[in-house]
Amino acid sequence: MPPSTAPEHATLTADDLVTGEAVALDLPPAGVGPRIASGLIDVVATLALLVGMVMLTMAAALRTDAALTWVAWIGSLATVFLVFPTALETLTRGRSLGKLALGLRTVRDDAGPISFQHAFVRALVGIVEIYALSGAPAFFSAILSHRGKRLGDYAAGTYVVRERARLRLPPPTPMPPPLAGWARRADIAPLPPGLALAVRQLLGRAAALDAAARSAVAGRLAGQVAAYVAPPPPPGTPPEAFLAAVIAARRERDTARLAREAELRRRLTGRRGPDRFASGPEGASRRPGGEAP
Repeated sequence: MPPSTAPEHATLTADDLVTGEAVALDLPPAGVGPRIASGLIDVVATLALLVGMVMLTMAAALRTDAALTWVAWIGSLATVFLVFPTALETLTRGRSLGKLALGLRTVRDDAGPISFQHAFVRALVGIVEIYALSGAPAFFSAILSHRGKRLGDYAAGTYVVRERARLRLPPPTPMPPPLAGWARRADIAPLPPGLALAVRQLLGRAAALDAAARSAVAGRLAGQVAAYVAPPPPPGTPPEAFLAAVIAARRERDTARLAREAELRRRLTGRRGPDRFASGPEGASRRPGGEAP
């Protein structure tokens, strides 16, 4: 997604995917080199399939008229260049033979899995930009795009990511020791996802920011977060420490709440103990007191 200019999203980058927990995950696109290697594998596989289809079709239509031969030829081309890649990427959720070999995957612009429509559009445009024009438009488009998109990706609303890239989550924000006592007593309401995301991004990337910009962003976010906290922090608390305390306190409280909910579900859905009225030696069920029914 493009970089946001809103104040609460000022620290997002173009490759960040925002989850429902207000955490931005870095989902980097595949580089041009792996894309070219993957494309070459797909082209070789497609041409091999084309040769096999043509030989099979011509052998079957050898003793038929010319019109049927042309129909078989057109059908072979459509199967090789359109039906096969569309079906393969649809069934594998965005992976062709080349992408399978190099650990790549095609996803939507919002990082979701592609559908038949996306695969069909990519294959349809690929006939022109890859096979008819020798891949030149795809190459220059991938170089100029910050996500390495070819023309088919622009038309379908997709891009290619490194599926085997290791997902790196930022470490949790620690609680500042001077504010631990205040955080335990304070009433801290859940923050809106956009605001919580902006605070997490600031705390995670503060070291890379300019000192003046860092201070200005921290002060602005602290003013917004203060509306969800009562009582306010002790006088003289630095804005970054205040934000860290709020984020750490919310994490601890949410973790405790989830643990209580899990325990409640376990109690409600857990197995009952063994039947108190166990069967006796004769197979008859016994009631309390040792009396048979």
